[in-house]
Amino acid sequence: MTKSDNNVGEDDIVTPWTVESKSDAGIDYDKLIVRFGCSAIDDQLINRVATLTKGSVHHLLERQIFFSHRELNQILDRYEKGLPFYLYTGRGPSSEALHLGHLIPFIFTKWLQEMFDVPLVIQLTEDEKFYWKNLSLDEAQKLAISNAKDIIALGFDISKTFIFYDTKFMSECPAFLDNIEEIDKKISYNQVKGIFGFDGNQNLGQTQFPAVQAAPSFSSSFPFIFGKKKDIPCLIPCAIDQDPYFRMTRDVAPRLKLPKPSLIHSKFLPALKGAVTKASASDSSTAIFLSDTPEQIAQKINLNSLDGGGDCEKDVSFQYLRFFMEDGKRLEEIREKYSNGSLPVDTIRAELIKIVTKIVIDHQTRLKEITDDIVHEFMKPRKLKFQF
Repeated sequence: MTKSDNNVGEDDIVTPWTVESKSDAGIDYDKLIVRFGCSAIDDQLINRVATLTKGSVHHLLERQIFFSHRELNQILDRYEKGLPFYLYTGRGPSSEALHLGHLIPFIFTKWLQEMFDVPLVIQLTEDEKFYWKNLSLDEAQKLAISNAKDIIALGFDISKTFIFYDTKFMSECPAFLDNIEEIDKKISYNQVKGIFGFDGNQNLGQTQFPAVQAAPSFSSSFPFIFGKKKDIPCLIPCAIDQDPYFRMTRDVAPRLKLPKPSLIHSKFLPALKGAVTKASASDSSTAIFLSDTPEQIAQKINLNSLDGGGDCEKDVSFQYLRFFMEDGKRLEEIREKYSNGSLPVDTIRAELIKIVTKIVIDHQTRLKEITDDIVHEFMKPRKLKFQF
């Protein structure tokens, strides 16, 4: 995979397949906002969300871990007017269990669904992983089912949530396949090449896949949920590396006479060894998985998490606390003491081990209750409940 044109001459590489920074502090998100052409989430926008959710703001938004957006205000305008929208997010199944970085979009999506009482579609792109990874299609499909169980265990409401994996859904829903074909016809290879940095060495599946990830952005892909309505827009919570797919989608939407999707982007959970890259399923030492034991969690954090030497921006354990410690006052206390040298890094790591171990153990307990039959029910095309 080559670098996209957006990354030429830049220190940070951010594509759907590669995330790298030359700085120990990680990706320069301010520069990324300018390069991608999205908008920063500011205090005014956070306050507007707080007003609409009656004072409830998720800490991932309050701390601007979800830091940029595309036309989020238009979705909020619709909500104020009592007009419908839906949520769309996804996961590319490349490992049997999710790691903590994979949780971030789903944790926030669940909060959005609960606050705004809207339907949610979750796409599992096992076909993408088949095209890009050394996986058979059967292996990728099995990983999709395994990942679906992890996602369901987070507590999504089955009456408002539809989960699907691509190859199965294409055979079940002609409308989904129709939209993929319409998108394919409207996008030239040169456009895809420019957006994704393809160099001609990709297989045909890779060059065609962006249309598959784009199609769930349109309500007409889900007639069993929305009937004949084609004008219901979606809001997509995702990590910023997925934005190229939806820049393409937003470009093609007017040519299809369909509404553009809105997006809200998250920062990356850094790899344990440092923020020069994100946590990755391909290197178990860089990430904490939901299948890890308490002993493995403690060992990974104590042995692998980068010590920032009093610099909170570089210290990985502190950065993980920003993502997962809900107590803002305690987080600020840790920041102040660590920065002035009065709090050793081992104390931060101990705090993180306690929080992460509880998250993982609680998740494993819920996961035991998720059967294949429950997964089947989430994946059954059906009408979803929503307030509009």
